[in-house]
Amino acid sequence: MNLLARSDSSTISKFLKKSVVITENPNSVIAEQFRTLRTNLQFISKTKELRSLIVTSPSYGEGKTTTSVNLAISIAEQGKKVLVVDGNLRNPGVHASFKLKNSLGLTNVLLGETTFKEAINRTEIGRLDVVTSGTLIASPSKLIKADTISNIIEECLEEYDLVIFDAPPVLEVSDTNIISNLFDGVILVICQNKTKRDDAIEAKRMLEMAEANLIGITLNKKR
Repeated sequence: MNLLARSDSSTISKFLKKSVVITENPNSVIAEQFRTLRTNLQFISKTKELRSLIVTSPSYGEGKTTTSVNLAISIAEQGKKVLVVDGNLRNPGVHASFKLKNSLGLTNVLLGETTFKEAINRTEIGRLDVVTSGTLIASPSKLIKADTISNIIEECLEEYDLVIFDAPPVLEVSDTNIISNLFDGVILVICQNKTKRDDAIEAKRMLEMAEANLIGITLNKKR
């Protein structure tokens, strides 16, 4: 499995709490690693076009939302039109990264309370839009259906060059495994000194069983 990027810094813990590294600390080592991730994905895209990506992790707290957000920003910086969708309907974080309200989002679309276009938020970063997770409900798994998410992806790709879906952890809930094979590629985020080896192996196995296109991992290294 490809190692797409490595964030190797003694300050990684601080940066993971401050999600938007690319804009707030553009010259940092961490920001450059996200640009490396972008470059590596561009190389992969030469053989297989990647217009829809899921970013996930084995468990919570491994940096997947930080990866989703900063990857999206780095690609938008190059002039691509990018949409980030917060698919973590239990423990969302994308809205906080962009300082957005979370009153209307993906959950509300899936409940039929609004259209997908109405749920899109513009950001201060040119060509980068966001759909937050939306209203928190008791049983979000009931809303995650492959055909519905597939239709949403198709709608997104009519307007955007790239869709990044910030998904819940593979080992925590079933949502990601249900829809992972609908996307062009999956990025698995693991965190050294936090992610257990067996958990990383099990997450990889589950994604492969779901017939997802696991294109590689990013490694967040804490010292």
